[in-house]
Amino acid sequence: MLKPIKPLHLISPGPVNRTHPLLVFLPGMDGTGTLYVDQTQRLRQYFDIRCLVIPSDDQTPWEGLVQQTVKLIRQDRWGRPVYLCAESFGACLALQVVAHAPDLIDRLILINPASSFGQLPWFRWAASVAPWVSASAYHIGTLTLLPLLAALHRISADNRSKLLTAMRSVTQRSAAWRMSLLTQFRVEDLPLQTFCNPTLFIVGQADRLLPSFNEVKRLAAYLPNSQTHLLPLSGHACLLEQEVDLVTILQDTGMMPEALSSVA
Repeated sequence: MLKPIKPLHLISPGPVNRTHPLLVFLPGMDGTGTLYVDQTQRLRQYFDIRCLVIPSDDQTPWEGLVQQTVKLIRQDRWGRPVYLCAESFGACLALQVVAHAPDLIDRLILINPASSFGQLPWFRWAASVAPWVSASAYHIGTLTLLPLLAALHRISADNRSKLLTAMRSVTQRSAAWRMSLLTQFRVEDLPLQTFCNPTLFIVGQADRLLPSFNEVKRLAAYLPNSQTHLLPLSGHACLLEQEVDLVTILQDTGMMPEALSSVA
């Protein structure tokens, strides 16, 4: 008997407050939606927060991920402004969401997008061999990837442990599937000219995993109503770093909800 397919779903990292704008996080490759706890402590003053969870064994194509994500946001919108904040793999999903439903998202925040993945030969090779490596090699590989994924000296021991746990929570088949999705992603094929609302790129200039700085310059051509905030010392998983505060970044870039930020 086939196991039922688990759907994507949204979780709330704190009390629900539908008087605030809705902020939806789209996670990276781990898909857990649980790595943003430190950031949500201050964000809850201004937003009603949801985090998308992609089940650890999910192998849904892009089209299905987009449709499910749009449906979940519509169900939780309640007529409020929607802020979509996405990192890495999630940023590729977010770009497709705004292309599919441009009127749904009021502000778009993209952090170290993984949209360059398919252009890099090493990652294309990794995606092709990932389904065939042994389970022990896959387990070891997550550990060796950690220094590339994060500036470990800027992350607390607790968050380093959480990141490794999140990475290992994804099944090998699902990790290989998500890498294959990234190799297929082409921003050139998206009708992003239909999305005119403000976009903020947040870039870790010390990203050792992907060429995020150059990639954001490329993406900005498709999203002309955009600005870029640089984090000179930050790595790929910058939201886990102790010195990175998303509230401060949104305030500095004029992306906060005006009514609430003016009285905070």
